[in-house]
Amino acid sequence: MNNQSCDTVNIVPARRKIGNTRISVSGLYPFKKDSAVAFESTLERDFLIRLEVDPNVLAVESQPFTIEYFDNGQKRVYTPDYLVTYKHNDFIPFIAPKLVEVKPTDELQLNLHLWKARYRAAMRVCKEEGWKFHIAHEGRIRDQLWSNAMFLQKYRKMEFPPADSKHLLDYVRDRGAVTFETLLARHFLGKWDRANGISQIWYLVAHGYLVCDLSMPLQPSTELWVNGSCHE
Repeated sequence: MNNQSCDTVNIVPARRKIGNTRISVSGLYPFKKDSAVAFESTLERDFLIRLEVDPNVLAVESQPFTIEYFDNGQKRVYTPDYLVTYKHNDFIPFIAPKLVEVKPTDELQLNLHLWKARYRAAMRVCKEEGWKFHIAHEGRIRDQLWSNAMFLQKYRKMEFPPADSKHLLDYVRDRGAVTFETLLARHFLGKWDRANGISQIWYLVAHGYLVCDLSMPLQPSTELWVNGSCHE
């Protein structure tokens, strides 16, 4: 008689296959210019967009593995959506890796009673690995941070002379922190120069060189400081 339960889990390799369908949006997201991360819905894409502006994120792996577990004596499998790992050095405190399931709220409300066993299995894996398990729905993804990340998207694609960026970063570093408007007024004069300055400052924020509180609306009084992991 098989008396195995959800407490018995096993991890096996998994590979996400991406394809477009009539009812979903899927593809590869160019995460932090270093990698292409797969997504299978607009909610997963927005999760990646939101995560990209976090300067502490090191990498995101799509469907990193499959968990084999037992539920009511039956062997079942579950593949989480993402594994997020974070930078760690003398400037950044340790942040535990996060195993993430992305699900729309209505699906969670309808099917949570069916998925509890798989999520318990995921939490068991996370406990053994020293990770955190997180379920991300619209309320946790499409917030003010996501709105700011969407705003910063267009600036990520721009390019500016490295020497100009260094000049701005050195100015902010020397002062500890300055407001967006102060930095703009100090370095960019005239209508067209200010327009270029606005783009360049938001470019530095979008790429994590300059940091601000992205949980708050972005405005001229937004305070900026240099990312502690950035070196001259």
